[in-house]
Order: sequence, then C-alpha cells, then structure tokens
Amino acid sequence: MDRRLFLQGSGALAGLGLLNGCAKRVAVPAVAAAGAPTMPFYDMPGNIVPIRADLDRIFRITVCLRPFRAAGPRIELVKVGDKPVVTNYGHGGSGWSLSWGSADFAVRKAMDAAPGVKECAVIGAGALGLTAALTAQRMGYNVTIYAKERAPYIRSVRATGSWTPDSRIALADKAPATFAADWEKMARTSWGMYNSYLGTAGNPIEWTDRYMLSDAEPRNPNAPADPNMPTEAAQAKPVHEFARYADSIADLHPKSQLLPPGSTPFPTKYVRRSTSLSFNVAGYAKQLMQEFFIAGGRMEYREFHTPNEFAALPQGVVICCTGYDSRALWSDESVVPVRGQIAWLIPQEGATYGIGYKGLNMLARRDGIVMQPSVGGEDEGWNDTNEQPDRAAAEAGVKILQELYTRMEPIIAKRGTAVRA
Repeated sequence: MDRRLFLQGSGALAGLGLLNGCAKRVAVPAVAAAGAPTMPFYDMPGNIVPIRADLDRIFRITVCLRPFRAAGPRIELVKVGDKPVVTNYGHGGSGWSLSWGSADFAVRKAMDAAPGVKECAVIGAGALGLTAALTAQRMGYNVTIYAKERAPYIRSVRATGSWTPDSRIALADKAPATFAADWEKMARTSWGMYNSYLGTAGNPIEWTDRYMLSDAEPRNPNAPADPNMPTEAAQAKPVHEFARYADSIADLHPKSQLLPPGSTPFPTKYVRRSTSLSFNVAGYAKQLMQEFFIAGGRMEYREFHTPNEFAALPQGVVICCTGYDSRALWSDESVVPVRGQIAWLIPQEGATYGIGYKGLNMLARRDGIVMQPSVGGEDEGWNDTNEQPDRAAAEAGVKILQELYTRMEPIIAKRGTAVRA
C-alpha cells in the first residue's frame, strides 16, 4: 500500500482531516491517561480546531433584546374591529428554536377564526414572522409580509444560533397549567421541520458538539448540559426560576457526557460534551425568505404604531409576529427585555463546535464565531434595554478564549500535534 494513502486514510478515520503536503500539521486526538475511565474509540472527541482569538478578528458586535413573558409566548386570537388577529410573540431565548411549532399554533388559530379566508397578512419578518408566513403558505394561504425591516437588520439575526427551546420561555410559577403540553408540541413540530433542513445547501442547520468546561466539580454531573450556559453560571443561584421542560423531549437528542480525564485537549478538570443543533442564521434567514418568495409571497415595508392599523389591511386575517416591538405596539407591559450581546470573530474552516468556559459561551458557526457573555446565566441582561455594543465586554470574551487556548498549548505539545508523511 502507498504510505501516503495509508496516512491519509488513518487521519480521516481519526477525525484528523487529510494530509496535503509532506509536513502538514494536523491535530491528533487526545488519549485517556493511564488508569482513567475510558470511552469507546468511536466516541472519542474529533478534531478540535483552536480559535484564532485575536482582538483584531472581531468583525462586528451585535445586541439583541429578547422578548420574555413570565406566562410564556402570547399566541392568542384578538379582534381588531372585525379583523381576526393572532398574536405570536414573547418567546424569550427560544424564538428560533420554537418558531415552526409556534407558527403551526398561530396559523391554525387563524384558520379557525376565519374559515374560508385565503389572504393572510403576517406582521414582522424575523424568526417568528418568516416561519409563520411559510407555514401559512403551506396551509393554503396567499401571504403578504408587512415589516419595517428584514434581514440582516432584524433582531432575530443577532441570535446565538443554538437549539434552546426552553431558554427563558416562562417562569415556573407563572406559566399556565396547559403550557407544558403546548410547549412540547411546539418543540417537536419545530424539531421535525429543522430535520428537513439538514444536509441542504450551505448547511443552514447542522449538528455540532458543545463542551462545557470547568475546574470546579459540576453541581449535578448527571443533568443534561444546557448548551447556552457555562458550568460556572449553572452553579450560580438564579434570580428567576425559569420553567424547564427539556425532560419531555429528551428522546430527541443524545444525552450529555462527562468525558474521561485526558480524552480531550481541554485543560479543565471537568469536560462535559453535548451534541445539539446549530443555526447558521445568516444563510438560514436568507433561505427562508427565498422560499417565501418562490412560493408567491409578497412583502411590503411598513411600520405599525397601533394594532388598530391592522383593520385597514386588505387581508382577511392577520398574524402578528413583532418580537420585542410588541411591547410598544400592544402596550404589553408583560414583555420584559433581556439583553444579549454577541461579538463575532471571523469564521474558520473546520471549526464547528461550542464551548462554555468562565462565563463565556462560544459557538463556531459557518457565518461567524459567536461569543456571548453569560456570567449571570439566564438572568444575564434582564430588563436591560441598552442596544449599544460594549466593545470592552467583547474584548474580554476574546481574552477568555486566549487564556483557555494558552492553557491548552502545553497539553497539545506534550501529546504531539504533527503527523509527517
């Protein structure tokens, strides 16, 4: 057998990538330390590409205000004059994750309220608006979207891009008794639709591994890892008791694993791995918009200041998906802003994983490496309406990554990182 071909095949088997040239350096998977618990060869972590954590690689900083309601999303029928309007807002940190399921609920309410009507208006072009519009089209409506802005200017495209269907979705003591069952239906509907996008051009949706890193022992090592919460934040006492429903859909994704010492190049004593869906939001939002137009949808730029303006629309039914703007539009004081800032690093070929470390969430996506501080866990940014980027906070996140990869360097050097043909 040709020696080069053998080395290439061996590297691919181990998740190392192919060798291109006589001195190509590729990462070698870590080997468990002698006497440490082991895991099957096929389940060993693959190639973990270090992120180029340089301050000058920050190419933008974005801020999003998540619309949280203690009782959960408002998906209900109201009448504006004689016009049936279905509201669909208030999803906290679960907007993208629950979008398809919420859309199914909203569109069915619209159909029940206006049987026989075929013209539908959707207000808003974010995650909830686009999925509501597409769902309405698939149920037989002719749809017009009315929005004051669209991607890349909408708040929805500033999301972290993780499957987090019960992130800040409600408060445990405020959600209606029926909400848990409704939430599960929405989550499962959304999950099924997201599976239909796997493997499509541009990888708008894909599975990625997440590593929760901690030097302190996790409080509950058997609990499923929250892909949006670092271990340190998870151990902090929360201010608000958010509703947790993930156990009811535990069959949809793999369980998290506390990895054996020495099985990864990470320097922390504890490493917990989970595998979850990632949304490459830039491409995904464009794909949804293209699908909408291909199916005959129309869009008009328009801003509404009061729901009474919906009465003048020519469509027979309206679905309102205005996110945080719903607070002012509907005078709904139950909507609480939860500020979230993301610093974006230039994407890297082969880097498609996430980390939770020292109050920082990092997710390497194809449209950018997103870094979001989360020292306060899900209470981070509570009732903060400031949408101005904080450069100092963004740079602090980069420095946390620098510190992590500096700690990793001697581990990688000790094990050897070069394979030479």
